[in-house]
Order: sequence, then structure tokens, then C-alpha cells
Amino acid sequence: MGLFNFDVRRLDIYRKVPKDLTQPTITGAVISVTCMTFMLLLFTSELLHFLSGEIVSELYVDNPGESTERIPVYIKISLPRLKCDHVGLDIQDDLGRHEVGFVENTVKTPIGEEGCMFEANFLVNKVPGNFHVSTHSADEQPKDIDFAHVIHEVRFGSKIDNPNVPGTFNPLLGRAKIDGNSLESHDYVMKVVPTIYESSSGNQVIAYQYTYAYRSYVSFSHGGRVVPAVWFRYDLTPITVKYHFKRPPFYSFVTTVCAIVGGTFTVAGIIDSFIFTAAEIFKKIEIGKQS
Repeated sequence: MGLFNFDVRRLDIYRKVPKDLTQPTITGAVISVTCMTFMLLLFTSELLHFLSGEIVSELYVDNPGESTERIPVYIKISLPRLKCDHVGLDIQDDLGRHEVGFVENTVKTPIGEEGCMFEANFLVNKVPGNFHVSTHSADEQPKDIDFAHVIHEVRFGSKIDNPNVPGTFNPLLGRAKIDGNSLESHDYVMKVVPTIYESSSGNQVIAYQYTYAYRSYVSFSHGGRVVPAVWFRYDLTPITVKYHFKRPPFYSFVTTVCAIVGGTFTVAGIIDSFIFTAAEIFKKIEIGKQS
């Protein structure tokens, strides 16, 4: 019979103190409000972090897509001392491709009387090669060739619109070479890294980030004539970088929230107890002095 008369309330580890046995204080109220505000701020911050997630990266040896695919390239460059009639694009690679005066998807916009803004969209093979802006395809070579330039964009692959994705996808932005020898050729040697970005919706974007080194030199044709140009020499690495969206697991969010609530209440309770005890001791000391 004793087993059936067992009071389950004995298992309660959260014993309740009658309200008439507790003593509210102004200090306790201030600490309680501060405690609740602090917990609300931490909870909001943690909730936003959980909902927004983060972008993480991983590396593996591979090239995205099929090896027979080509890489789209976009270039936009200003040539303030060269007329548009003389500007052209040449493309070469280790597979034997050699195009002089590539004209498809190119736009030439005059800048003032002597300059040109040159834009081009084209495809390159997944092998080492180069493309260069030159006067090689012009019907009539100008007397003075000056390839002073300002680079606005050189991009491989698709454009990633998410600004939170790390990487150097257009490091040549704003690169200017205006002063110097007008006979110089400008050489940008680029190491291109295939990059995949997978958004939270599962869509994949294949882009290519790169680093570059620069050098300038004076080159001559077989006839002894100076033939300057702006060269972009590229080579692809076998390492692919993948960025993808990752959200913390829900149990991690719940654990953090419990830690915020429990930790804040515990620390606030210790502070309140310390202040209350100190105030009581101070009161006793004052009473003792008066008596």
C-alpha cells in the first residue's frame, strides 16, 4: 500500500517558495530588467545567426564541368591614347588556337578624341593560353602606339552576385598604367582557380578567381618595329574551391539558447545575492553604531 501512496511531488527538484516568504528589492528589480534585456539581445543575435547561416569553403582536386567545355571570359578596359579603329583582341592557347582580331561580342566606345573603351565576351579552352589587346588586326597600323590603360574588369566564368562570398574574382579592378614608356607592352600573368558557389536554394554558379603578377617590357617585330600590347596570360590550377551555404543544426541553436538563459540567470542571481548580502551587512553595521 505504501507504494501506491507515493507522492510524485517528491520528485520535484524545482521546489516553489511561497510568495509571502520572498522579499522583493529595488536592486533585484534593476538586475532582473537588465538580465531580461541582456538575454533578449543575446537570443536575437543567436536567432539571426541561425537563420542567416554562413558560407563555408572546401577544396578538392578537380575542374568543374566537362574538360571539353570552354570558360567564358569578360574584359573591359579603357585605352585613353588609342583610337577604337586600331584596337583588337587576339586569342591563343596550347591547343593551337590562334585568332587575330576576334570581333564577336566586342564593343568599342570612343573616349574623347583619341581614346577607346573596349569590351569583349569570349570563350577560352581549359588549357594554358593568353588573350591580348593589340593593334595586330588593324587594317592600318597607327604611327604611335601607346597602350596606357585602365582595367575595369577581367572576369572568368559567371559572376557571383553575393558579396559575402570570399575570393578574388576581379583583382584587376581599377588597375591603371597611364604613365611610363609608350613603347611598353604590359603583361599580366594570372593563376586561375576554378570556384563553385552553391547558394542556399541549391543553385550552383561556376566562377573562377585568380591572382596575377605584372611586368612590362619592350618587344619588337621581325622588321624591327615596336609592337606593344596588353597581354593576359592564364593557367588553371587543378584545385577547385567550393563555397556553400551552411546553417547550424537546430539542436545547436537550442543548446546555445539554454546556455544563454541558464548562464544569465545564474550570474544575475550571484550578483543579486552578493549585493543583497552586502546591503544587509551594511545595515547591521549602521544599527550597531547607532546603538
